[in-house]
Amino acid sequence: MVRCIISAGDLTVFVGVSLQQRSDGEEPSGQGEHRASPARPPFGKKQLPSIPKNTAPVTKPPSPASAAQSANGTHASYGPFYLEYSLLAEFTLVIKQKLPGIYVQPSYRSALMWFGVIFIRHGLYQDGVFKFTVYIPDNYPDGDCPRVVFDIPVFHPLVDPVSGELDVRRAFTKWRRNHNHIWQVLMYARTVFYKINTMEPLNPEAAVLYDKDVQLFKSKVVDSVKLCNSHLFDQPKIDDPYAISFSPWNPTIHEEAKERMFTHKRRPEDHHKGLQVTGLSWVKPGSTQPFSKEDSSLQT
Repeated sequence: MVRCIISAGDLTVFVGVSLQQRSDGEEPSGQGEHRASPARPPFGKKQLPSIPKNTAPVTKPPSPASAAQSANGTHASYGPFYLEYSLLAEFTLVIKQKLPGIYVQPSYRSALMWFGVIFIRHGLYQDGVFKFTVYIPDNYPDGDCPRVVFDIPVFHPLVDPVSGELDVRRAFTKWRRNHNHIWQVLMYARTVFYKINTMEPLNPEAAVLYDKDVQLFKSKVVDSVKLCNSHLFDQPKIDDPYAISFSPWNPTIHEEAKERMFTHKRRPEDHHKGLQVTGLSWVKPGSTQPFSKEDSSLQT
């Protein structure tokens, strides 16, 4: 078992953004009564706010991602400001989802690049710790789906054995704005290690072994997990303050943090809720009628 602490610089958490919408004006309350209201733009569309001057746009990450630009769509109208807001909203959704076994952190240098790590708890890839990078296209969310590239290629039918890129397009054949989200891509990257798919593989050897010789497949998976775990303490490949790095367990430094994480302090309201649920039945002895317990018996 590898014991370690994850470090990603000064962790920045985006707690959310609230947008104030302008009123489109009030409807007249009666004939002959006129009220001043803001001018309604053509076809009922709201005008976009003016773009401030001398504002630095989102920088593009040093990644193998495509440099194609979107000439149409909302991204072209808002420019980098809509992109900034979209990525902020996406990261907020990731936090709210509380994805099991997944840790992700946006890059310090570019919001278009996120660093992540997946912990596999059971199954064929049990004990695997796989670091990866998410590359988001600069025309997001109107372009292609984000790309997931593992730092070390994992032996898997859907992972390219040379580049380490996961085949995400099979799950998101066409990226749809306001329907697809980055947290779904992260969940897909986790699911592929529990549900093996060998159709149209990026690694034909892994697909053939899984279908024809599962024992040899398991052996190669174990070797792949050991290889990835042996490089956990390597320095990040990308020079970024928020790149995820691991350090060996040091009790004098990490024991206190561990105790704080594992010490659960129940609040009084949580304790009260627990008493209401534990050991109570909603059916009287000798009866099959639900919710037949007397109200007085609920008092504790």
